[in-house]
Amino acid sequence: MSCLGNIIWFVFGGLVAGLQWFLTGLLWCITIVGIPVGIQCFKLAKLQFAPFGKEVITTNDSSMGFFLNILWVIFGGLLLAITNIISAFLLSITIIGIPFAAQSLKMAKLSLAPFGKDVI
Repeated sequence: MSCLGNIIWFVFGGLVAGLQWFLTGLLWCITIVGIPVGIQCFKLAKLQFAPFGKEVITTNDSSMGFFLNILWVIFGGLLLAITNIISAFLLSITIIGIPFAAQSLKMAKLSLAPFGKDVI
């Protein structure tokens, strides 16, 4: 089921948002200081392309992660969260789209605070 879900997700919601994550990661990697942020964006772009069958866990709650999450919301996370919320709304119009809307809301939550999280 997760393979079929990922294929449907990629076509109907994951491609655009995944490309946003990837391009945001490229922009962050332009500077030396932003490389850790860019690497996290690439990890989450991979999750955005295929979220079914994967789980997000909290790895640590350091003060650096908190600081990066605050900067992240200001400089990129809000746009990604809004994209995922709009996608969730559009997907929830049909009964078939409700599981995909739930994945989109999971990604919206992750878009606001991606640091201190890991994908397994």
